Amino acid sequence: MQLARTRPPHRDDVRIAVVGLLGGLVLWAFGLGMNPGRLFNGSWLLVPLAAMAGLELLRRTRPWFALCAGTLVLAADQCTQGSLATVLMYTDLVYAAVLYGSPAAARRIPVGSGLLTAGSTLGALAVWRQPEALLIGVAVGLITFAPATTGVLVRNHRETAAAERLRAEQTALLAEMDRTQAVTAERARMARELHDMVANHLSAIAIHSTAALSIDDAATTRTALETIRENSVDGLAEMRRLIGILRDSSGDTEPVAAPTLDGLSALVEHARTNGLDAVLTLTGTTTGLPAPVELAAYRIVQESLTNALKHASAGRVTVAVERSDDRIEVRVTSPYGDRDGPRAPGSGAGLVGMRERTALLGGTFEAGPLGADPGGAAGDKVWRVRAVLPLENPVPEREST
Repeated sequence: MQLARTRPPHRDDVRIAVVGLLGGLVLWAFGLGMNPGRLFNGSWLLVPLAAMAGLELLRRTRPWFALCAGTLVLAADQCTQGSLATVLMYTDLVYAAVLYGSPAAARRIPVGSGLLTAGSTLGALAVWRQPEALLIGVAVGLITFAPATTGVLVRNHRETAAAERLRAEQTALLAEMDRTQAVTAERARMARELHDMVANHLSAIAIHSTAALSIDDAATTRTALETIRENSVDGLAEMRRLIGILRDSSGDTEPVAAPTLDGLSALVEHARTNGLDAVLTLTGTTTGLPAPVELAAYRIVQESLTNALKHASAGRVTVAVERSDDRIEVRVTSPYGDRDGPRAPGSGAGLVGMRERTALLGGTFEAGPLGADPGGAAGDKVWRVRAVLPLENPVPEREST
C-alpha cells in the first residue's frame, strides 16, 4: 500500500516559523518572560517555543491538527517562564485554521473561541470577584476570538473574490459563445442571400451557354448570348450591391429595401425569359405581411424557379402562393423526370437554404417528387416544393440586399 505524500510547507509558512523562532530566542536572550516564578524556569520555555514554530510549518497543509497541537503546546508553555513569541504564533495558528481549514471548521472555531472567552471571563469573575478578573477574558479573547474572527473576514473576502472571478469568467465564456453563434448565424445568412441572388443568374448562363455550344444555329446562338449578357449584368449588379453593403463604413444605417411578394410577377416573368413555362397564382392579399415571412416566401419561390431552370424537364412550372388568417403557403411544382436538354450542375445548397429559412420562422418545409401531375399526362411526375410559414410571432431574419 502506497502512502500519500505530505505536501511540503509553503515558503510563507517557513518564513513565519523562522521569524517566530528567532523572535522568541531574542526575547529569551534578553530575559523577557511572561510568567516569572513558574515551575519550569530558565531555558524550559524554548521547548514550547520550538514546538510552536514547528507547528507553524503545518498551518496551511494541516491547519486543524496544528491548532489542536498548538493548544496543548500553549498549555505547556504556561508551566514555563513563557514567551510572547509562542503566544503570537498560536494566534496565527487560530487564524490559519479558520482561513485554510474546512468550511465546518471555519464556522465552529469562532463560535468555540467566543464561548471560551465568555466562559473565561465569567469564571475569573466568579473566582476572584475583582474587576481585574476581566483582564483574563480580554487576554483569552485576544488570543483566540480575535484571530478567529479575522480569519472569518479574510476567508469570506477571498470566497467572494473567487466567486466574482468565476462569474466574470462565465460571463466572458457566454459572451464568446454568443459571439461565435452570431458569427455562424451571420455567415449562414450571408451564404443563403448570396446563393439566392446569384444562383438564378448563373444557372441561366450555364443553360444558355450549353445550348449555344450544342446547337449550331446563328439565331439560337445570338439569343443565347443576349440572355447570357442580361443575366451576367444582373448577377454582377447583385454581387456589387452585396459587396458594397459588406464594405460600407460610412455609418449609413438606412435599411435597404427587401424583396416583397409584389415582385413575384417580375420574378416569374424573368423565369419565362430564361426558358421556363412558368405561371403564378396568388390567393388572398399579400399586404400587411411580416417582413421576415414575406422575404422568406419570396426567396423560396426564387430558389424553386432556379432549381426548376436547372433540373426540371420540359413542361409547365406552377407557382402558387396562398395566404390565410394565420399562415402563408408557398407551392412550386415542376415536371420531374429525365431531361433531354442541357442541365446545370447543382450542389443541393438551395434546398438547405429554403429549409433553414422555413425553420427560422417556425414553419414546415417539404421538397420531393410526387405522383401523377393532375394537369399533365397520365403517369407524369412532378417535383413539389411546399413551405408553410406562420404569421404569428415570426423570428426576424435580417436582409442585406
